[in-house]
Parts: sequence; structure tokens; C-alpha cells
Amino acid sequence: MKEEIKTCQNCQKEFPIEPEDFLFYQKIKVPPPIWCPECRMVRRMIWRNERSLYQRKCDLCEKLIITVYKKESPFVVYCRNCWFSDKWDANTYSLEYLWDKNFFLQFMELIKKTPLMALDCKGTMVNSEYCNYGGNCKNCYLCFATALSEDSLYCSYSQDLKQCMDSTRLLGGELCYEANDSEKNYSCAFIKKTKGSLSSYFLFGCSTMTHCFMNANLRNKNYVLRGQVLSPEDYYLAIKEVDLGSFKQIQNLKEEFTKLKVSALHKYAEIKNSVNAIGNNITNSKNVQYSFDIFDSENIKYSFRVLKGCRDIYDCHGMISGQLVYEGFGCGISPYNNLFSFSIDVSRNLKYCVMCINCTDCFACVGLRNKSYCILNKQYTKEEYEELVPKIIQHMNDMPYVDKKGRIYEYGEFFPPELSPFSYNETIAQEYFPLTKEEAINQGYSWKEEEIRNYEITLKTEDIPDNIKDVTDDILNQVIQCQHYNSTPPPNPLPEGEGENKKVLSFGEDLGGAKNCNEQCTTAFKIIPRELDFYRRMNLPLPRLCPNCRHYQRLKQRNPLKLWERQCQCNGGTSSNNIYTNTVTHFHNLNNPEQACRNTFQTSYSPERPEIVYCEKCYQQEIY
Repeated sequence: MKEEIKTCQNCQKEFPIEPEDFLFYQKIKVPPPIWCPECRMVRRMIWRNERSLYQRKCDLCEKLIITVYKKESPFVVYCRNCWFSDKWDANTYSLEYLWDKNFFLQFMELIKKTPLMALDCKGTMVNSEYCNYGGNCKNCYLCFATALSEDSLYCSYSQDLKQCMDSTRLLGGELCYEANDSEKNYSCAFIKKTKGSLSSYFLFGCSTMTHCFMNANLRNKNYVLRGQVLSPEDYYLAIKEVDLGSFKQIQNLKEEFTKLKVSALHKYAEIKNSVNAIGNNITNSKNVQYSFDIFDSENIKYSFRVLKGCRDIYDCHGMISGQLVYEGFGCGISPYNNLFSFSIDVSRNLKYCVMCINCTDCFACVGLRNKSYCILNKQYTKEEYEELVPKIIQHMNDMPYVDKKGRIYEYGEFFPPELSPFSYNETIAQEYFPLTKEEAINQGYSWKEEEIRNYEITLKTEDIPDNIKDVTDDILNQVIQCQHYNSTPPPNPLPEGEGENKKVLSFGEDLGGAKNCNEQCTTAFKIIPRELDFYRRMNLPLPRLCPNCRHYQRLKQRNPLKLWERQCQCNGGTSSNNIYTNTVTHFHNLNNPEQACRNTFQTSYSPERPEIVYCEKCYQQEIY
């Protein structure tokens, strides 16, 4: 087999299908894709709503719950306790397969009538009802894709946290704030790509630091302030002059930190103990191509957040110990040979399935538990199943789904975006591949319009006390304007019966109003008691943005899920932009001090970015 160049059905750009890709597709018996890898990733993400939360009643127990499904959506939604209970059986919602109707339309009929989980959380969740796509959390609030954590707020894609706030991809931490792409830190704030550090602030690319402030690319240092090593006494005296409790001071320090990061060296990719790996944030892995956040895995391609012992995985997002999985997300623990499925756990040989647990050999099923040989939730014998599935696959090809943009979906393609329960700007697609409303609609995606909601802002952004020492407990009673909120919402009649005693919504409920950002802004937010205690303990100012907007600001600090071909910027004795001066002689200029490094690589730093990007050899010679 030879490499073939295809044209993406969605974006019309060319993309390669390589010989090893054909071998994988043959192994799992699917046709090669007709969408490029990036469009396939966006298409999957459109089916995953992590942080757009709503209030509605559980359709079984009728308790008020938090869910990703709006109350006016045409879906049956159960709370976590009801969904996992024995009070219902997904087989009772089964459908007979119809040969005169498109497959995807039949599947949507099933998904609309079968109860769905309000939030997709695994394991034990204690006092963490506002968390989604997490597991085994206790006393956590508005944490998303976060597991094994306790007493943490507003974190995402993290695990093993204790009393942490506003952090993204923090793997092990306690008392950390705005800690991104970092690991195993204690009492640190405003850090990025930092590991094993204690009581430090504004660190980039550092490791094993104690009592350090505003540094980049240091290792095993104590009491370093802006690159200068001090005695403990002098360090503490200098730190006392820095008022971390002042919002204005923090903003000035963030600007200084941004300049520090731009002038510091950046390794082309975070790839550790890995062989034949292309992507970013890859650890202890082998044969990983065009993938991101991969740990302890092998033979992975076009995937994101694949962990602990996975192998032979293509086009997936969110999985532990899986094998032979293609075009899926939220694939849970130990999936095997699951195709075009999501929110699956401990299942094998599934195709086009959703929210199934401990199932085997099922096709187009929703909400099944401990079942085998089912199609559209209807039970068949093994022989009937094996006879019927090939006919359905042929039917999918003979009667493909055609969306409003003319894109064709036969067997081998993931679910069409226009059938998703969520609008583009409700999903993680907007987080990683942001679009405007016009761009989304032009591409055939739906868009959630801003809602008219009832709330009353009681504290404007400019009236928030600058310093945490000036904040009183009354702040807990305020509905605070998000800084991205740009105008007063239009007059709106109150719901009948509320009158002058209208309800002021607590955070987590839908808030509304005009806004000037495209970041799922809630326009207003509240400070909860645990949060205020954290700010006071860490001597940090109150935020001016709502949690969603803060999340988007952290995402902007992360590299995108894209790669570019670039050359090392080591130009001999300095970086190619003459900002950084090398401290040692590099391997490429032993005979010629002016010889530039000729190494090229695939990196998630786009060519127009200002950071100085070195290949691994040049970076290691400078930093280690």
C-alpha cells in the first residue's frame, strides 16, 4: 500500500492517508475517512458539552438537577442516582430497524426517547453535583474532566488535586492557583510547565523550586527572585514588597510574566521518555503521531487525552487502557474494538453506541448496561445479530445521510454534527477551535443564541475592591458583573409570582445579558464561601471574569491541537531573533561558532508566535 492524498469533504483541504493507516482501517474493517484529521476532531467535539450547564427536573424522580441538556431539549434526562438505578430498562425503548429510513435518523429517534445521564461522571462523586466528565471527586465545584480530586474549584483536565483553583491540566497539586500544564506542586500560583515546586509564584518551565518568584527554565533552586539568588532573609524582605493581594499589582506581574515567557527558551514539544512521537505532552509512549496529552500508550494517532496502557487507537478523546478504538470520545476504562461511540465504559465490540456500560457486541444502542447482541436497544440472538449487522452497514452505504451542506455520511463516518444535541458554542469545539456565529453557521453548525434571563447584577466590575484585605463577607451576597459584560441587559418581565422579591440567581444557574466575548460568558458570577476562604488564605485578589471566561484565558496559554513544520531557532550563539544568547557551545557549532542548528520538527508553536523555539538537543544543552 502507498500513501494516498485525499480531499476533505468538509474543509476541501488535502490530507494524507499513509500505509499504516490503511492497515489499521483494514484491521477494524472500516473504510478510510473522507474528513481530514482536524475536521474529524471538531466533528467529535461538537457532540461533547462539558461546561454549558442548565437546571431542569429529573424526568424520573422530578428533583431539580444540573445537566448539560436544556429543559426545552427533546431528550429524557435522569439524574445520576436514577440513571444507575434498577427503576428502568433501556431495552424497553428499543426500535425495530427500518429499511426505508436512514440509519442516523433512526438512531436519533432512539436517543431522544432513551434516558440520558444528566452529567457524565464516573465513580464516586460526593458533593460535586456541578462537575462534569469527572470521576471520584469530593467537594469539587465546576470542575470539568477532572478526577481523583478534593475541595477544588474551577479546574479542568486535571487530577489528584486538593484545594486547587482555576487550573488547567494540573496533575497533582495542593493549594495551587492558575497552575497550568504543571505537575505535583504545593502552594504555588501563576505557574506554567512547572513541576515539584513549593511556595512559588510566576514560574515557567521550572522544576523543583522552593520559595521562588518570577523565573523561567530553572532547576533545583531556592530563594530566587527574578533570576537573582538571595538569602532566605533577603528573599522574604523582597517578597513583602510585592502585594499579591492587589488585583492591579497582579495584572502588572502578569504582564511581566508574559514578557519573561516570550524571552525564555521553549522546547519544541513536551515529549518525555517516548519513541517515534509527534505531537505535544507525550510521556512514556511509543509510536504516537499527531496526538496530544498521551501517557503510557502505544500506536496512537490523531488523538487527545489517551492515558495508561492504550494501544492501537485512532481519532479518540478521553480513554484509559483501551485497544482498537476509532472515532470516539469519553471512551472510559478498558474499551476494546469500539468504533464511532462515546460515553462508553468497560465495553467491547460496539459500533455507534452512546452511554453503554459493560456491553459487548452492540450496534447503535443507547443507555444499555450489561447487554450483548443488541441493535437499536432491541435484543437479538448471537446468530441474528451477526446476520443483521452487515445488512445494516450496507444499508448505511445505500441510503447515506446527507446534511444541509451536502456532506455525505455512510458507514465509517462519525455522527453528523447537525444531529448533535448541542450547538457549536456549547461544546468543547468552541474551546479548541473557536468560531464566530457567522463562521459556525456557514460551516453548517448550529449556534446557541443568547438567552433572556432574570438576574440582577449587584456589583459592577469596577466596584470590586482592589485588594483582598478590603473584601468583606458581604461579597458572598453579591452578583458580580463579569468584566466581559459590555452592556445592561434589556428589560425583561419577571416570571409570574416573583414580583418585587425576584430571585437573584446563584452561580451555576444560567445568567444572561449582552456580552462582547465569545467564550461561553455567563456575564455574572458569585463568590462562594470556600472560594473566598481560598483567596484570603493565599492572599490573592478576587477575579474580574466569570469562571468560563477565566477558563478560556487559560486555554489561550496552552498550545493549540495543531502542528507546524519548523526549524530550530538556535542561530549559532544566539536565537534567530537575537533575544536569547546561548550560554554554552552547542553540538552544531563545535567547528563553527556561527553555524545555525538545522534540525527541523513538528511543533504546536505556529511560525508567527513570538516564543523562541529550540529543538530538544539545543534546549537540553541550555537548560539542563
